[in-house]
Amino acid sequence: MQKNQHSYENLFEQSKTHNQDHLFGFWNKLDDSQQNRLLMQIAELDFDRLDELIRNNVLSAEPFPLPQKIEPAFFYPAEPKNDKQRNEYQRAWEVGENALRAGKVCAFTVAGGAGTRLGFDGPKGMFKISPVLNKSLFQLFAEYILNCKKRYNPDLRWYMMTSTTNHQETIQFFKDNNFFGLNPAHVVFFQQGMMPAFSTDGKILLDTPSSLSLSPDGHGGSLRALRKSGALDDMRRLGVEYISYFQVDNPLVRCLDPLFIGLHIQSGSEMSSKSLSKAHDLERVGNFVIGDDKLMVIEYSDLPDELAHAQNPDASRKFDAGSIAIHILSRNFVERITEGDLKLPYHRALKKVPYVDSNGNRFKPTEPNAIKLEQFVFDAIPLAQNPIVLQTRREEEFSPVKNADGADSPETCRRDLSARTARWLKRMDVHIKCDENGYPACGVEISPLRAIFESDLK
Repeated sequence: MQKNQHSYENLFEQSKTHNQDHLFGFWNKLDDSQQNRLLMQIAELDFDRLDELIRNNVLSAEPFPLPQKIEPAFFYPAEPKNDKQRNEYQRAWEVGENALRAGKVCAFTVAGGAGTRLGFDGPKGMFKISPVLNKSLFQLFAEYILNCKKRYNPDLRWYMMTSTTNHQETIQFFKDNNFFGLNPAHVVFFQQGMMPAFSTDGKILLDTPSSLSLSPDGHGGSLRALRKSGALDDMRRLGVEYISYFQVDNPLVRCLDPLFIGLHIQSGSEMSSKSLSKAHDLERVGNFVIGDDKLMVIEYSDLPDELAHAQNPDASRKFDAGSIAIHILSRNFVERITEGDLKLPYHRALKKVPYVDSNGNRFKPTEPNAIKLEQFVFDAIPLAQNPIVLQTRREEEFSPVKNADGADSPETCRRDLSARTARWLKRMDVHIKCDENGYPACGVEISPLRAIFESDLK
């Protein structure tokens, strides 16, 4: 109790200095465990940093500062256009494979999300998605990585960022499934950082009388979490130089892609990205552009309409490189930009956030009432030396599962998984009945243990 009292006095004074002492409004009504929980959460807050965020991002709603000059980004095409580029891609593939064999590459999955929007109660990675055997997202990634371990290096590491809400359940899922054949010592879990939600007048919201309203700090926070968790130190000790970053919702992803890794290394890039040709002018993906002579991503909501609809002389889309959250990051780069405070901008979103009022009543608002702040990983691109973009084909590498139905749903994702398998088999003279769009009449599945590239079937 004395320790609690000491912590309480220190933290109360800090919160009062920063005009957040309402966080202790129910202190005398809390039992010891509730007081401990509240103190632990408040102790994690950097009040000086939060003051700056409140001033610049909560109380102010400045629009995204567009660069003065915006031009289309250069990207490596999905298929080489001539013999010179074909040779470059072949060399890059070999460089990437050599890096994998040497243990210089790890996989990194951002897996903090829940399956709520899918009507699924649990970590999103546990959602069953494969079209025939109903394998989970986690299992598909695990089998891909296991294939790479057998092919390249048995000591390849897989790092996974969870959240406070799904960390233990994710670990237990892997234990219950014997890590899908992976060495448990080679799968490293750590938690994402959290950010409080704010009222529109800059007050940190309480979720209950004894807990703050906290949510993940965005996928940009994954870079900070790599350092804080000790994962970067672990990578350095193991000789890992390159981090293959992908999100948990895309089962078509190439978790470890030799071509992508090799192009990153050959170009001396510190951060490389994959893109795809946008489905239409206003597709809800970020746009790779050259802004004031730097490669960057401008969110779909921030790109002016006249640029989104702009065309080249041949009537093709001018700004066509869409961001799909697949990256290679050099470990040294992540170490450098996380050495002090991670200098990525915060993105402001007005959301509906339940909260406890000054009388202890909990409200579930029907209209947006609070500000959430997130950092996005693509905002690190302008900080990198020699960043590059590799275009990929949507049908081969991108079909996220985000919504219960409609676009980006389990139905469309399973359809795309089956269609990719059918295409691969067709080129091996195994014909699956498909409709005019190339979608099979039934589910078709090949385990990543058998093939992660079409060439594996030859």
